[in-house]
Amino acid sequence: MSIKIATKIVGYEVVKEEETAAREEAANDGQGRQKAKIIRMTERVLRPEGMEALEGSTYKIKTPLDDHAMYVTINDIILNQGTEHEQRRPFEIFINSKNMDHFQWIVALTRLMSAVFRKGGDVTFLAEELQAVFDPRGGYFKPGGKFMPSIIADIGAVIEHHLQKIGLMEKEELSQQQQLILDQKRAEAVASDVKRNAESDSDSSYPTSATLCNKCHTKAVIIMDNCATCLSCGYSKCG
Repeated sequence: MSIKIATKIVGYEVVKEEETAAREEAANDGQGRQKAKIIRMTERVLRPEGMEALEGSTYKIKTPLDDHAMYVTINDIILNQGTEHEQRRPFEIFINSKNMDHFQWIVALTRLMSAVFRKGGDVTFLAEELQAVFDPRGGYFKPGGKFMPSIIADIGAVIEHHLQKIGLMEKEELSQQQQLILDQKRAEAVASDVKRNAESDSDSSYPTSATLCNKCHTKAVIIMDNCATCLSCGYSKCG
């Protein structure tokens, strides 16, 4: 079929297929508006069909700031089960406590985190972001000497532990040689600090003269060989 052009051509434009489809969709729309197209960056994680029960773990958080403990439950789903690409990842989280003072932000936090888990992709950033939250009233020390800047940070530590447990995060572990050196230094520090430990009521497994480590937030830094060394994570200013 030929088309006769009776007027002079003064310009031209190449119309792409995408633009043609968009124009047709806009023309068919009664209001003349093009509907927005949602593009997902990652595949959304959905609950498996017929799966009414999910496997999970419950962790207890007891802080000196509250009389009642908090219980954090994280349920997981298994993707590609039975294949070489099988992976376990968190699907939802619940936090329960008798203390009703935190009820509102607990509900909001659990809903947001569960939504992030179901969006798919990398969810390990949640643990780091939560552990960076500081309470303006001050934090507290957990048994063992580890410092928690806030209750939110304690929840973040629980999530980090769970992600390490299911294999989504790698746990930083010391080599056997580094662990032997730290054990030796700990024994020497404890031996030189027996009297002070006897007079202290601290439940920490590290010497009472130890100070806070800026890396692992544990009160386990001592001065050995004129160098500040952390007996928990091995961090040292001397390298």
